Amino acid sequence: MVFKRLLGSLGVGGPTVDTVLDPGPVRPGGALTGQVRLKGGQAGFDIEGITLELVARVEAEHEEGEREGAVAFERFTVGGGFRLAEGEERDVPFSVPLPWETPVTELYGQPLGIVLGVRTELSVAGAKDKGDLDPLTVAPLPVQEAVLEAFGSLGFGFRSADLEYGRIGGTGQRLPFYQEIEIVPSARYADRVNEVEVTFLAGPGGMEVVLEADRRGGLLSGGHDALTRFTVGLHDSRDWTAEVDGWMRELVERRASHGSYVPHDSHGSHDSHDDHHRSGPGMGTAVAAGAAGLAVGVVGGMVAAEVVDEVGDFFEGEEEEE
Repeated sequence: MVFKRLLGSLGVGGPTVDTVLDPGPVRPGGALTGQVRLKGGQAGFDIEGITLELVARVEAEHEEGEREGAVAFERFTVGGGFRLAEGEERDVPFSVPLPWETPVTELYGQPLGIVLGVRTELSVAGAKDKGDLDPLTVAPLPVQEAVLEAFGSLGFGFRSADLEYGRIGGTGQRLPFYQEIEIVPSARYADRVNEVEVTFLAGPGGMEVVLEADRRGGLLSGGHDALTRFTVGLHDSRDWTAEVDGWMRELVERRASHGSYVPHDSHGSHDSHDDHHRSGPGMGTAVAAGAAGLAVGVVGGMVAAEVVDEVGDFFEGEEEEE
């Protein structure tokens, strides 16, 4: 999907910008590559700067309820300092690193309902104008895929994915929002857990896996959430099914403490949901993707259509704002 935009601040006859991303998904921490294609207008213009901005659709809570909007989470200057002659066509190639915490938008080729975009901004003659806005597809890191595959092999099923504005206390989170992948429990845990939310916080030196379980209550006690964090290496080779099963046993069997967030070791740390719940709101970007485990496709053709509509709404809304 590519949108050609006229540089509105310069009026009719100004240069146009057309940003084209290289095909295929990228991965967190990897290189985002492509070209910014410029075409001169009816006169020459000095291109002072070309900036790429990564944006995500996130929902935030406020006093009146919830509000959804675009959050910019990274900016890169990829060119500028040249004159674009009348009618001249010029391609500016770029390669920029994605933040390690960039949300995953697809799993096994299936869209998760997470909407990311790359917005191009031109600085020309002292004016700035937002041009292209293109969708960004991000695939999981191998270790992320391995963890999710382990959940699937244990009988957990994918429910939805969303982005939440806020921070998770006690972690090394860097972005102003985080991704939650919501999964339904296997039969083994269904009597104790309503759902499990998985968050990946990757970095160059490793990855934190944050698990939050909505735990069922008994006859004389209400349900409550439990939050636990584990740290793994980006290239760890483990029996991930056994590892994840151990995480789940620890999460659901221990009594939720009410103390401070105290890391255990390189493999895990604990937190009480009541004291250190993930700060910030929830986002309702739920995808009705019924899956037999995490690696299987969506039901019918409904989900693909819904995701396309959501992407279209996001980009159309951005264009209107501009």
